[in-house]
Amino acid sequence: MAAGEDLLWDADDKSMQMVPRLRRIGVTAGFLGFLGLMLWTDSDATWVFYAGAVYLIGEIAYWAWDRRRLVEARIVPGEVDGAARLCLRHVGGRITELDPHHVARVLLIHDNVHDLAKLRLSLHGRQLFFGRPARPPASSAWRRICPKAEVSGRAAQWGMPGIPD
Repeated sequence: MAAGEDLLWDADDKSMQMVPRLRRIGVTAGFLGFLGLMLWTDSDATWVFYAGAVYLIGEIAYWAWDRRRLVEARIVPGEVDGAARLCLRHVGGRITELDPHHVARVLLIHDNVHDLAKLRLSLHGRQLFFGRPARPPASSAWRRICPKAEVSGRAAQWGMPGIPD
């Protein structure tokens, strides 16, 4: 982190976890291929093949969604007499720079069980960013950096581990 940068969001897990995901996808694809060969004849157990295919599609869709999630948000000072920029780093490594005045809403959802929070960041153009779980940041930093944004926090609606909000 360079001097003068303010860290607003820092997720606990920043990796894409590709090895376990690729392993699950590979095992599922191999199993589906084997089942496809076994069930080539007319069989009543073809639902197993379809269930595995649905799982494979779901895993790929989750991977596509997860790589867009935010793992880091920081304020980068502008150039000489320039405005500061909001720098967002995604799980996939992509970095997006935004004007902090374009942020419409910052919602921090606090976990009821663990000392973690989730970030929901929406822009004026209806674009929505989701953050991976992290330590809850101070709301005052978001209010100071994004003065036009509605900054709020709430408790998670479900208080049980393993049930997403």
